Order: sequence, then structure tokens, then C-alpha cells
Amino acid sequence: MMNIARSYVNDTSPLPSPWRDAQVAVVVPTYNEAGNIAELTRSIHALDLPNLMLIIVDDDSPDGTGSIADDLAGRANEDRPGSMVVLHRKVKEGIGRAHIAGMKEALARGADYVVQMDGDLSHRPEYIPRMLGTIMSAHAGVVIGSRYVAGGSLSADWGRHRRLLSKFAGLYVNAILKLPLRDATGGFKMWRRDVLERIDLNAIRSDGYSFQVEMNHLCRQLGQSIVEIPIHFEERNAGSSKISFAVQLESMLTPFALRFGGRRRPAGQAEAVRSLR
Repeated sequence: MMNIARSYVNDTSPLPSPWRDAQVAVVVPTYNEAGNIAELTRSIHALDLPNLMLIIVDDDSPDGTGSIADDLAGRANEDRPGSMVVLHRKVKEGIGRAHIAGMKEALARGADYVVQMDGDLSHRPEYIPRMLGTIMSAHAGVVIGSRYVAGGSLSADWGRHRRLLSKFAGLYVNAILKLPLRDATGGFKMWRRDVLERIDLNAIRSDGYSFQVEMNHLCRQLGQSIVEIPIHFEERNAGSSKISFAVQLESMLTPFALRFGGRRRPAGQAEAVRSLR
């Protein structure tokens, strides 16, 4: 299973022009990722996407992640000006708020496609060209790197409890919000610019990981298609998980709030959710 999944990374063909020339921004929130940031930056900048920009959103990491990112950005921008931006936030408000800050920066800098991914190397950057090819060919609103469609897989280091919890979370969200997704809680995504512009990022209510669910819900309300492609999800390379009880509680309550107290769906817009298997 793991060898099959890794073949998606190792066997990707370069995108043809003009597809590979698209303006792509990769948003990576960080908090205490000093052990991962250099490798992540190197892997992203190694992609055959000449107009790719990396945006690091650091929440004042005590381990010095922000300073390391500044050094990396200085070197990257010497080779290609504007290829890396570091946003420093003085208040840790949650990964959802960090993603929103990065997305706004990406849109302000002219990105046509915006990737959101974790900073712990659990999401492999090598999937990004395939995500770009998929979103452009399918004209999807968002592409999700999915652990649970055919061909997707989880790290062998994930225990039975974590696997069951992750599966239950997806079933729970889909049951309440009627999202026919295999990986409704996944955080490795690529968005089209116009979809993010139509979603009012200032009105997003989620601070933590439920941000992923809320964005899927809003995308579906706009009648935009959601396409899932298989990825292999790695165990984090270094550091520790930041999922607190408060974040878990928010994740439990948010689907109800969106279903029964969220924004109204615009009239006349069709629902379109697909999975690539």
C-alpha cells in the first residue's frame, strides 16, 4: 500500500506549458517546526513550477521557526525575488486563522491557485503539480489530497486508535453536512482564486482544524466541484502534534453550527462533488 502511494510522487510527469507557468502560492502555517522548515522549503522550491511562491505563516514559534524561515526566505529571494514570504503573527489564534492570513496574502500577491498544507512534512510537496493539473483540467473549485480514496494511504506509524478516530471524524462531518467526501477533514488542498474570492474569508468562524470542514462546506454551497486525489499521508517528521482539547471540541461543534446556524446556500446553485479514484 505504501509503495503504491509513493509511486504517485516518484512517477509524476512535468506539467506542460502554460500549465506549469501558473501563479501558485503555497501557504504553510507553522508553530514549532524548526526541525522541518528547511527540508519543506527545499522540497517546495525544487518543484518544476517557475511561478510558485511559498508563504510561511509563523505564530511566534518559541523554537525559532520564524527566524529560520526568515533566513531561508532571504536566500530564496536572492535567487528568485518574491519566491518566499514569511508572515509573523504575534498571537497564536489557531491554524484556521493562520491559513486565512496566508490566503489573503496569496491573493494580494496575485496567486491564481492557492495550496494549503501542513508544515510537518506529513504532506509531500511533490503532489502539488498533480493537484495543479487536476484543478486546471477539471476546473474544480478545490482539489483535496485524500488519504481515503482508492490509492491513498496512511503512515504505518498511525495506530489503530488514530485511524478509527480519523475515520469517525469524516463520517461524523459528512453525516451532518451531507458532504459526500472520503476525506472531509483533510488539510492538503489547492484552491482556485475566484472560489476563495467568493468565500468571505473574514466571516470564517473556525479557528482550529475545523477550518478545513467549514471551507469544504462553503465551497459546496457555492456549487463548486470538489475533487479528491490519492496521497500517502506521512507521520510528522519532527516535533509534536498541536491538537488540544479546545480544538477537538471546536471540531465537534462546528458541523452543527454550520448546518443549523451557518450561511444560507445561494439559490439556484448546483451541488457538485466528485472523487477521482
